[in-house]
Amino acid sequence: MEMMFNIPQNSFNAMLIIVIILILSTIIYMFKRNKEKEKDFTELKLRIQSWWWMIGIVFISLSISQKTAIFFFAFLSFLALKEFVSIVPIRHVDRRAIFWVYLSIPLQYYWVSIGWYGMFIIFIPVYLFLFIPIRLILIGETDGFIKSSSTIHWSAMLTVFSISHIAYLLVLPVQNNFAGAIGIVLFLLFMTQLNDVSQYVFGKLFGKHKIIPKISPNKTWEGFIGGFVTITIVSGFIAPLLTPLNMFYGFIAGLIISIGGFFGDLIISSVKRDIKIKDTGTLIPGHGGILDRLDSLLYTAPLFFHFLYYVRY
Repeated sequence: MEMMFNIPQNSFNAMLIIVIILILSTIIYMFKRNKEKEKDFTELKLRIQSWWWMIGIVFISLSISQKTAIFFFAFLSFLALKEFVSIVPIRHVDRRAIFWVYLSIPLQYYWVSIGWYGMFIIFIPVYLFLFIPIRLILIGETDGFIKSSSTIHWSAMLTVFSISHIAYLLVLPVQNNFAGAIGIVLFLLFMTQLNDVSQYVFGKLFGKHKIIPKISPNKTWEGFIGGFVTITIVSGFIAPLLTPLNMFYGFIAGLIISIGGFFGDLIISSVKRDIKIKDTGTLIPGHGGILDRLDSLLYTAPLFFHFLYYVRY
């Protein structure tokens, strides 16, 4: 059975549950604001409003068509790359090489749209990575060459290659007709965000032993383990509904998402500490920048994709 916009039943149900969670969050915020008038809930208000916009845009993009969704993730890559190169220190001459990273976005997503897995998987880490140093040496500036090469490579890996894995989930052959291709994307997005929330909540409630305080003082072993157990269990039950994975593989997927999301968060935290900024941007009120919101996905997307591809395709 399919619902409006040809959304498969299980995917529609998942979207509905997420909307209900947002409605409940909004009601709780309004209740607390009216009851505790002396407190400032501005940040909470901005966060909830931003979640409404983000989830609305994602759901609409996924619901309209496959091409629309792929275009949306390509645009997300563009925004993430733009934000990344705006915060990291680069030479003025590096802009000539960064231009080719921008140009790689439509090409990478074109490979996605036609389902050319071979080119999709090597275009960025082989061809673009080999080309960027060539473009840099043609500029003729050797001072800072190694730093520039690594910075541009890393920007392409995080903002183009990693994010494009989410889009490629949409063109994989459908093996779960009750969820469709949308279901796999919803599973990845929901589990990644739930992992962030679970680790935060368990850390706040029980956190005592810090993991890497110099990078992220709020990350604790209690938060990590609590989130790890929660996501592993929840994924095992949800995966058969939204993905081609059975319960056993769902547990493994949850394990991968939990660990991958943890390190993705730390990677972006390291970047911010290195250049001494709090947020990567201001595009998303209450959340910061695009990279602040995508940090965990930059690792969970490729890790989950290749696990799924290996066991089911």
